[in-house]
Amino acid sequence: MMSLEAEKKPRILVTGAAGFIGMHLAIRLLERGDKVAGLDNLNDYYDVSLKNARLARLQAYPGFEFYKIELADRVSVAKLFENLRPDAVVNLAAQAGVRYSLENPHAYVDSNLVGFVNVLEGCRHLKVKHLVFASSSSVYGANAKIPFSVDDKTDQPISLYGATKKANELMAYAYSHLYGLPTTGLRFFTVYGPWGRPDMALFKFTKAILEGQPIDVFNYGQMRRDFTYIDDIVEGVVRVLDNVPRPDSVSSEKEPDRGAGSAPFGVYNIGNSQPVDLLQFIEALETCLGRKAVKNLLPLQAGDVPATFADVDNLMRDVDFQPRTPVEIGIQRFVEWYRSYYRV
Repeated sequence: MMSLEAEKKPRILVTGAAGFIGMHLAIRLLERGDKVAGLDNLNDYYDVSLKNARLARLQAYPGFEFYKIELADRVSVAKLFENLRPDAVVNLAAQAGVRYSLENPHAYVDSNLVGFVNVLEGCRHLKVKHLVFASSSSVYGANAKIPFSVDDKTDQPISLYGATKKANELMAYAYSHLYGLPTTGLRFFTVYGPWGRPDMALFKFTKAILEGQPIDVFNYGQMRRDFTYIDDIVEGVVRVLDNVPRPDSVSSEKEPDRGAGSAPFGVYNIGNSQPVDLLQFIEALETCLGRKAVKNLLPLQAGDVPATFADVDNLMRDVDFQPRTPVEIGIQRFVEWYRSYYRV
């Protein structure tokens, strides 16, 4: 692998910069001296004031510049690439959420498919040195084999969200093969932490418990999630970004249909690799809040899976990825942020 970071301090385009992972990643890059251009459409899928607060943190850094652009706007995205000429791109902009994909499928097509091909085209024409993009553990669908390995088949997604993320991997591979564009996909596993999204379990549970409201617990609590703390995720993303895949980094042993050396492409799981029972997660939250939750036990929702568990051996081998944050510490840090931000 080639080192991106060693060549020079690059200009990096982060899409979804006002999002949860995007903000944390941009801060990490800025603090090591990189120039960061942030793109976001600031849509109202969830509280826009939270997005603006994240953005305000980024705008305090002199090396940051922001562009409010819709990723599906082909002309605007092409102009941005032409003007910026980024060395590398981290594509985190996407319509998120498994359950919301059942209600508003077109939002996923516009952002996750049309928007992603616009990013690929920008990277191709401007000869970007490395595109790192967000995939998801949702590509594994109802895979019963635990832990999930990148060598497992991922052709039976059970949500449109998962299908769009799998499509992103296939689209990126095609561009890597056709144009020699180095691309790496990261299958994120249940990221949590301060400044997190309000539609995610930890945020919703915390809000409800503090307000004395019941929490919805699906599959009657029989869920396991590979909860991964944001700082560990960001560390992994940065390490991957700095290691550009070569064509010969594609394994032909387990993927003989691709052929060795056919594309500078890689895909990794990025997770804590220590799944936690949902009820144990709730207990840890109750301890941090000093309050008990009233649980509304419900059946498994369409598109959900009972368990996620990341095999991260490849990521550990290639970039020495080592998640270090126990879930109890991560929850405590989130609660401290939540109380401070919302003055609870």
